[in-house]
Amino acid sequence: MKPRNLSVAWVLGLLVALSGCGYNSIQAADEAVKAAWGEVQNQYQRRMDLIPNLVNTVKGAADFEKETLEAVIQARASASQVKMDPSVIDDPEALKKVQESQSQLGAALGRLLVVSERYPDLKAVAAFRDLQAQLEGTENRITVARKRFVDAVQEYNKLVRSFPTNLTARFLLNAQVRPSFEATAGAEKPPEVKF
Repeated sequence: MKPRNLSVAWVLGLLVALSGCGYNSIQAADEAVKAAWGEVQNQYQRRMDLIPNLVNTVKGAADFEKETLEAVIQARASASQVKMDPSVIDDPEALKKVQESQSQLGAALGRLLVVSERYPDLKAVAAFRDLQAQLEGTENRITVARKRFVDAVQEYNKLVRSFPTNLTARFLLNAQVRPSFEATAGAEKPPEVKF
């Protein structure tokens, strides 16, 4: 083979190899993970914004369990101190802290709503019913947003770990496998409601 034909064949071979390197696929998956995380943050913020109105409405109920309200207020304060910026998606420990703080907040809100069942006057207040419905809707949105985040991370991790895109991920992008949400300890047991 002539040197010119050999160099043309080499360039064509390089172009074919690069077209299958997955660079653009990894970039697209990375953006999908970031967008999904943004939606998780958005829904967590929505829940945080609803809590002060819910607490103030419940405070109006005479003799409502003070410790239940304090638990919600404390859990909200703790959750608001946990860093939730996009760097969390690359740090397993930071993601775990976010998950734990949000789980504690969700549990405190759940206890508040269960305890509120004992107060017929509170349940009759339109503002409480509206806030309760908004909070339930927000919890559903959080579940959907977390599921989308888990799916996006799964797709990203498949690209980062599969051949030949793992070579591009490792050598061109220094991309690593990302952590995802895990089930909260004890989530397999249903909550116990006592009156």
